[in-house]
Order: sequence, then structure tokens, then C-alpha cells
Amino acid sequence: MTAVYRLFGNELSPYSVKVRSYLRFKAIPHQWIVRNASTEDEFARYAKLPLIPLLITPSDEALQDSTPIIETLEERFPQPSITPDDPALIFLSALLEEYADEWLNKPMFHYRWHYEADAQSAAERLAHSLFAEASPQAVEMIRKRMTSRLHFVGSSDATKEVIEQSFQRLAELLDTHLASRPYVFGARPSLADFGLYGQLYECFSDPTPGAWLRQHAPRVVTWIERMEAPQIEGAFESREELVPTLEPILREAVGDVFVPWTLANEQALRSGHEQLEVVIRGRPFRQAPQKYHAKSLAMLRQKYERVDKDPWLRDLLSRTGCLHALSA
Repeated sequence: MTAVYRLFGNELSPYSVKVRSYLRFKAIPHQWIVRNASTEDEFARYAKLPLIPLLITPSDEALQDSTPIIETLEERFPQPSITPDDPALIFLSALLEEYADEWLNKPMFHYRWHYEADAQSAAERLAHSLFAEASPQAVEMIRKRMTSRLHFVGSSDATKEVIEQSFQRLAELLDTHLASRPYVFGARPSLADFGLYGQLYECFSDPTPGAWLRQHAPRVVTWIERMEAPQIEGAFESREELVPTLEPILREAVGDVFVPWTLANEQALRSGHEQLEVVIRGRPFRQAPQKYHAKSLAMLRQKYERVDKDPWLRDLLSRTGCLHALSA
């Protein structure tokens, strides 16, 4: 009898579809279970936190949090590997995944709940997944509840331009990078692909960012569609092959945007401040600090410690502004 994993998630959850894409790539038998009223009791029996995705193994072990889920499964199912042979590229893949999980989630959530058409679309889809009958009252309840949470990702009229420009620039740079390769690190998916895909898949499904992607980043759209069921199309590329178009992503998406924010988040938590304040690309950005990100940043720094003696990597991180967050 085939051992089947059970993945509790939702189509509108970037971290859920991230794990689902990984399971599909690995060809790990799994069942996609929408977390809703009919499955809530089973979910509650396993979940330590009320968050999706939740993965139940055939041995009844419960795993939560998309990155640890993937890292745990990668040890158990090493082939086909999502890990390049080059340790420096392994770290860069982890860095881009961290950027996707912790920053790219901001434009995803912002677009979805800031704009009326997007909020209505998302609320209707969520209502249909959660309730047997998605009444107008249920849709409105979801819309109001989610729009009231925009401040959690720092979305406001004051930060709108910073968030939207960061999304658009990342998509443009990624579109250029994908002109000569099917995945971020070559001809097979990496951890970075799964992290970026989760957020960009959701953006693509929403009216406003979806229309922008179709018009301005067609290769990203093709990549999103490919990542729904990714396959090996060849080997990972070398650092020399990747760096010409990967370096601008590291500089303009990670170094210029994510690094200032993550350091400000860390400083606000250390100082006990209720709000972080930072200038990103010449514009002020304010939000309440995020405790979880401080933990994930610490884990990223531990990963960097394994490769920090590589002069090529250190030079690349230095000139793109990424090193500041790793050596703090």
C-alpha cells in the first residue's frame, strides 16, 4: 500500500502552494486537504499552531512551516535534489527563499487586500473554499477581516509605493533572468524557486498584480505555470553562468529593499520599540516589528556561517548590499 502524505492548505495560501509544488516535483504521494469547517477537527488534532500548511506524514507525524517542511523532506527524499552542488549557490538559494517568505509576502498581501477588485475576488474564493455555501455575508466578513490586517505586513497609503515598486522591480529582474533558463538556478528547481513561486503564484491569481505580470513579465508567468508541476529539464548552472542576471536581483530586490527592512526589524525588537522605521529606496517605511522574522534571520545567518570563507560569495554579497544582514 502506498504511503500517502496529507497536506492541509488552501489555494490562496502562498506557503501551502509552495509545499504542494515541492511534493509534486518529488512525486511524493500526497492528498491535498483544504482546511475548512469540515476538516477543522482533524487539523486541530495535529496542529501545534493554527497555521497552514500542515503536513501529516504516513507515520502520523505533524510538520508545520513551509521551510522546515521542505528541509525535512529533502533529507528523507534526497532525489531528485533541489540543492545545487556548489555550497555558495545553496546559500544564495536559501537567501532568495528567505526574501520571498519575508518580504515578497508584503506585496502579495498588499495587492490582494488593498484594492477593491482584488479583495472582492480573494474574499469570494476564500469563502467558497471555507464554507459549503458562500453567502454575500460570508464574503463581506472575510473581506473586512483581511483588509483590517493590512498593517501586519506594513501596507498603508504611506508605504504603498515602496511595496508595489519592490514587486514590479523584482518581477522585471526575474523576467530577464529567466530569459535563458527555465528555473532560477538553471534547468531544475531549487529552494529559491519554491519560495518565490508561492508568493508570485498568488499575485498572478489576483486581478491587479496578475494583469501587471501578464503585461510586463511574461517569462515570469510562464515560470509560474511551470512551477505548478516542476520537472528536471537539465542541470544546475555554474556561479559564472548565473551571476550576470542573478546579481541585479540580489542587489535591487534583496540588498536595496529586504536588507534595510530586516535590520530595522531586528533593531526594533532589540530596543523594544513598537514600530520599526526605515528608509527604503529614499522612502520611509513603518510597521510593527515581526518576531518570527528575527528567528528566520538567525537561521539564515547560521547557514551563511557554513560558507562565509568563500571569497567569491563574500564579494558578491558585499557588492550587492546583502552582507550587512548576515554579519550583523
